Amino acid sequence: MEKCRDDSYIVQLYWDRSEAAIGESSARYGTYCRAVAFGILRDRLEAEEAENDTYLRAWNAMPPARPLSLKAFLGRICRNLSLDRLRFLSAEKRGGGESAAVLDELAEVVSGGSDPVQELEDQRLTEALNDFLAGLEAEKRKVFMRRYWYMDGISEIARLYGLTESNVKVILYRLRQQLKDVLSKEGFEI
Repeated sequence: MEKCRDDSYIVQLYWDRSEAAIGESSARYGTYCRAVAFGILRDRLEAEEAENDTYLRAWNAMPPARPLSLKAFLGRICRNLSLDRLRFLSAEKRGGGESAAVLDELAEVVSGGSDPVQELEDQRLTEALNDFLAGLEAEKRKVFMRRYWYMDGISEIARLYGLTESNVKVILYRLRQQLKDVLSKEGFEI
């Protein structure tokens, strides 16, 4: 079998409505999507379902969407689907998992609203977050992303980077405070 194609080729398959787009996406980004979903859902079967739903959502989004980074596009879809599934699964039993704790930590800084009227404001927020992350030292950026994108636990992050759990908590607290200050200066209501 031929090695996985590049992103532009796979995106074109979606645009051409070729079912091969799903297989190519899975071959290239399946492991990544499952890891994103598992980090949120903590269940292998739920993660596999989120991965499969990701390809369906990508199929329905292209066209008109033509992502420059298919990995980021699929990762965002998978993450959003996983968060929606987590909310559904924990509707009656809130706060029991790591993912709920992660969302609660960031809730004070960034609201989770996704009203279409807010699209321009969301774009400004995305740019502010990207600028914030770009200005961080590499290790701090990795710790932040492991916690708030991949939703890794404190102990897992500490193990990955050779830090104590206490040190990870302090880094995350300070980064949230810095982010809050940056967003306030940019005019976002906190």
